[in-house]
Amino acid sequence: MTLPAGYRYSSVYAGIRKIEKDDLVLIVSDTPASAAAVFTTNLVQAAPVVLSRANLQASGGKARAILINAGNANCSTRTGERVAAGTSRAAAKLLGIPANQLLPSSTGVIGVELNPALIVDALPALVQGLSADRFQDAANAIMTTDLVAKTSTAEVELSGGPVRIAGMTKGSGMIQPGMATTLGYIMTDAAIAPADCARLLKAANETSYSRISVDGDMSTNDTLVLLANGASGVKLSARDISLFREVLEKVAQELASKIARDGEGANKLITIVVAGAVSDKDAVRIARSIANSPLVKTAIAGSDANWGRIICAAGYSGAKFDPRKVDIDLQGVRVCKGGLAAEFDEPKLKRDLDAQDVSISFRLRGDGKGSARFWTCDFTEGYIRINGSYRT
Repeated sequence: MTLPAGYRYSSVYAGIRKIEKDDLVLIVSDTPASAAAVFTTNLVQAAPVVLSRANLQASGGKARAILINAGNANCSTRTGERVAAGTSRAAAKLLGIPANQLLPSSTGVIGVELNPALIVDALPALVQGLSADRFQDAANAIMTTDLVAKTSTAEVELSGGPVRIAGMTKGSGMIQPGMATTLGYIMTDAAIAPADCARLLKAANETSYSRISVDGDMSTNDTLVLLANGASGVKLSARDISLFREVLEKVAQELASKIARDGEGANKLITIVVAGAVSDKDAVRIARSIANSPLVKTAIAGSDANWGRIICAAGYSGAKFDPRKVDIDLQGVRVCKGGLAAEFDEPKLKRDLDAQDVSISFRLRGDGKGSARFWTCDFTEGYIRINGSYRT
């Protein structure tokens, strides 16, 4: 794994989780990094989201560290703002950095008071444990109901030399992005101005984190951060921007699709491609509606080629289209042609749908140029078991 230069990582068990597993994470840039983030659009927002947004504005898009706790969302509590601010100040003091250059994040149960002493008391060991070699430890520690850690790395050769990108993310349930979802952190050693960071992250998010859904529930804590510390000594030229953006988007898409694959109780990753819509916006509406349909997701879980559920979900998406011009493919097999049933070998397709990767193609005939790619997962009894006992 090739990681960007100039970053250190650490994790410890602070006692926030009920089980003894690291639940406090620190990501530090050795020098002030350009920073950008997108946050949940949920009206109910966790205290760390509010504080991180304010810190980015106050610092002019600069950050030195990210402090993350798992096991408690620090949301909808009486002390949330005080906890987020107090623990952030304590961490910043130990690191010797301005408090507004530290971005806090939390994930876990909503509505439960978070004891700040648990975090403050664990900070010395957390800071002492910082190392460039502990990227994977940090990725493991931010997990909640995730079954696997989710990371992605890339290296791209620019006109001034190579730069590296590395990302980690978590998420398995409460996944319905409107801008970002869950927690995601992407670091690069390229030299990028804060304004460019914001533009690059917004573009990457639109084709990755904002194109996944597990259960249609948007979190109160969603945060996606991009840090660029310039430790490579390579500054993006005008001609480098498009290439860097392409690689950044691939990293973000890999991270996001891993969330969908690891959806709570899921057995299958579903990739939905919509083409021929009147606009990209309408294509996303159709794809999201299909992805969020419990009937579509349960049909895929049962390997049932029930395309009627797909066209139905598209029909109530709010997008405008002519149902008589709809073609639908499952696993590359045409099951609907011109809005009507197509002939296909159902027993064979059922076997094909048993695969862990399932593709749905929804194409509208005509001159429409709108398209979208979206990721979701099947819906099984496992999701109910996990969420029926999440707090207990």
